[in-house]
Amino acid sequence: MATVLVTGCAGFIGSHTTERLLKRGDVVIGVDNFDPLFYGREIKERNLQWAREQRNFIFVEADICDQEAMKALFEGYRPQRVVHLAALAGVVPSLERPIDYDRVNVLGTVILLELSRRYGVEMFVFASSSSVYGADTKAPFKEDEPAVRPISPYGATKRMGEIIAYTFHHLHGLPITCLRFFTVYGPRQRPDLAIHKFARCIVKGEPMPIYGDGTSQRDYTYIDDIVDGIEAALDKPMGYEIVNLGCGEPVMLLRIVELLEQALGKRAKWQFLPMPKTDPPLTHADITKAQRLLGYQPKVRIEEGIQRFLEWFLRFYSPLSE
Repeated sequence: MATVLVTGCAGFIGSHTTERLLKRGDVVIGVDNFDPLFYGREIKERNLQWAREQRNFIFVEADICDQEAMKALFEGYRPQRVVHLAALAGVVPSLERPIDYDRVNVLGTVILLELSRRYGVEMFVFASSSSVYGADTKAPFKEDEPAVRPISPYGATKRMGEIIAYTFHHLHGLPITCLRFFTVYGPRQRPDLAIHKFARCIVKGEPMPIYGDGTSQRDYTYIDDIVDGIEAALDKPMGYEIVNLGCGEPVMLLRIVELLEQALGKRAKWQFLPMPKTDPPLTHADITKAQRLLGYQPKVRIEEGIQRFLEWFLRFYSPLSE
C-alpha cells in the first residue's frame, strides 16, 4: 500500500486510475480543478462519485499551477508516488490557447517535479501523448524516434514535459516514467473525442463530422489497458524511461463508424470536412518496450471496446453529455 497523488483525478483517465488504485488498497490524494474546457463540473463530479465514498480517498480541489496549494498538499500528505495526468488536452483547442497550454502542461509539470524532488517521491509517472511524434514518424512509432517535430502546441508541450522530466531525473535521481498514450477511449471519454462525438451524432440523427476521406487510422486503446500500463509503471521505478501505451493495431476511421452503426442499429449522416494540419494520417504504437519493461499486453480489441463504451454511453447519455 502506498500514498499516491493522482492529478487530474476527475477526468477520463484520472478517474479510472483513481478507482484502480483505491481498489487495490492505496491511499489516493486526488487533485482536480474542474477546468470547464471540454465539459462541465457535473460530469466530472459524477466521475468521482464512487471514489468519494471510499475511506482511502482524499480529494483536493486545486490548480496544479498554484505553487502554494501544491506545496501545502505535499507538506500535508507526503505522497510517496505521483501519477501526473492533469493537463490541458486536445490538439485542436491548443491552436487557440497555446499560452494556456504552455502554462498548465509545462509550468504545472515543473512545479510537481520540483515538489516531488523536495519531498522524496519514490516514483513519478508522467502522462505524455502520441502527439509528440508529429506527422513524419515512420510507423510503427518507436520511443527512440527524435520526436522533435510535433505539429500542435499540445504535442509540443507534452514533449517539453518529457524533456524537463529527464532533467529532474538526471540532476536529482527522481525515478520517472513517461507514458505516451495513443487515442484512449472507453466509458467517461471526453465528449469532444471521436467515438463519443460520433455516437452522439448517430443517436441524435445529426451530421457527423469526418475529417478527410475517413481513411485516417488511429491506434485506439481501451481505457482498462491504459490503466494496466499506468499501474505497472507506478510499481516499477526504472530510472528514466519513455514508454508507448497503445493497442498496436491501427483502425481506420470508417471502421469505427461502421462498428458504431452496427451496435446502435442506425445509419450515420456524413459531413466531410478538410483534414486539419494538426492531424497526422496515422498513429501506430510499437508496444515492444512496454511489453518488455512493464509486462504490458492490451486485452480489449476495438470490437469489444466499442460495445463496452456504448453500454456506458446509452446508460448515462443525457444533456450533460453535450
